[in-house]
Amino acid sequence: MADRKHEENGVSCKSNELIADFDPPKAPKRNKYAFACAILASMTSILLGYDVGVMSGAQKYIQRDLHFSDKQIEILVGILNLYSLVGSAVAGRTSDWIGRRYTMVLAGAIFFVGAILMGFATNYAFLMFGRFVAGIGVGYALMIAPVYTAEVSPASARGFLTSFPEVFINAGVMFGYVSNYAFSKLPTHLGWRFMLGIGAVPSVFLAVGVLGMPESPRWLIMQGRLGDAKIVLDKTSDSLEESKLRLADIKEAAGIPADCNDNIVQVSKQSHGEGIWKELWIHPTPMVRHILMAALGIHFFQQASGIDSVVLYSPRIFEKAGIVKDTPQLLATIAVGFMKTTFILVVTFLLDKIGRRPLLLSSIAGMIVSLMSLGIALTIIDHSDHKVPWAITLSIAMVLSYVAFFSIGLGPIAWVYSSEIFPLRLRAQGCSIGVAVNRVTSGVITMTFISLYNAITIAGSFFLFTGVAVVGCVFFYTLFPETQGKNLEEVEQVFGTFFRWRSRQVELDREKEAKMVTNKAES
Repeated sequence: MADRKHEENGVSCKSNELIADFDPPKAPKRNKYAFACAILASMTSILLGYDVGVMSGAQKYIQRDLHFSDKQIEILVGILNLYSLVGSAVAGRTSDWIGRRYTMVLAGAIFFVGAILMGFATNYAFLMFGRFVAGIGVGYALMIAPVYTAEVSPASARGFLTSFPEVFINAGVMFGYVSNYAFSKLPTHLGWRFMLGIGAVPSVFLAVGVLGMPESPRWLIMQGRLGDAKIVLDKTSDSLEESKLRLADIKEAAGIPADCNDNIVQVSKQSHGEGIWKELWIHPTPMVRHILMAALGIHFFQQASGIDSVVLYSPRIFEKAGIVKDTPQLLATIAVGFMKTTFILVVTFLLDKIGRRPLLLSSIAGMIVSLMSLGIALTIIDHSDHKVPWAITLSIAMVLSYVAFFSIGLGPIAWVYSSEIFPLRLRAQGCSIGVAVNRVTSGVITMTFISLYNAITIAGSFFLFTGVAVVGCVFFYTLFPETQGKNLEEVEQVFGTFFRWRSRQVELDREKEAKMVTNKAES
């Protein structure tokens, strides 16, 4: 009897093990430490958002006070994007030199000086110099926030956490819009100065807050500081097993032997960034070429589809749609900021559940419909000799729809995707190139938007943006592999096949399944 019971218990245990094997894996709990690090790092992106939002309203009061022409205003508004190139161009090398954390502190300090200069500006040249300094700070912040967040995030929440920079850009835009409305009642010569100068306040808190964060584990390993990196990885991973896997992956990418476990090790010069630009531009492998196309393409289409024109010039768009008074224009603009912020907050919880591709393709499709409808509504208003209430309502609704669709996909995914597809050795410089393309495209669009709609009408401008978005949709569909749930080193393996990435993905999935079966059999 005892033997029989023992056998039955043995069978029962085996069957329980078999059943457990088929149970779906439990989703890991959200890592609160990584979550806090991602929030603090991403808050540096609020600097760009605030500047974009506040300039949408401040430009009207600057023009009235200092009597600038439309051409001067559009250059003043858009030039910060080009100035930010200086920051993003050197941010990659700076972050490799002094670390990701101190680069964020530097970004806040530079923006602080720029905001003060803009607030005290007395003429066009003075204001332009303030924009230049602030632009450098914005360039630093834009490059470093997604890189740091991607490097501290566990794979299970990387999409969620890496979308935070876009969340805070939108929050900054919202604060800028609210600032416009709050200070619009002041005398004209004071109102716009407060709007611009108050941007110095968050940069101080950001710089102080960042000092309480750990350094990026990937940067620490690139410096040979394995002991410090292990501590950070243990805190930011979902489990100790994942921490060990992440450490092994980064060591391999940095060229450190797997059996080397000293706290301090010597890292080869190549890992410090030597020859990176040559590998990116002169002798890129098919994998690097594919990654460059994807990263630069998504940043180009994010801006070429007109988002910054809508955000920066929304009061003018609403004026063309028939809303002529300042207060209703500013209130409608706040609605734009609210819509952008709300939808970006929602999508942060979906990136790691739905995936990058479905959200990206849904987003660009919705943007196409919204832009086309906005162009049609503005055409009807432009060609009508009386007020058309339904067309005005449709115009406002389509602006809100456009920014909502942008925020559920193309907005956050441009930063998430480009920060996770570059190999470790190329990540800082690769992301800085992506930021450069993003800012150049935004700068060209925003510095010419007034001239563009004067030349081809405001409706024609949105039809042009519709065409760009259609090309972007085709580009994303054909060239963009899914990266959801893969660690940063696995992501690289999908690239290099260009239009044939789907078949490569199937091969990798089969190899992974076979490896899992082998491991189970051995255990």
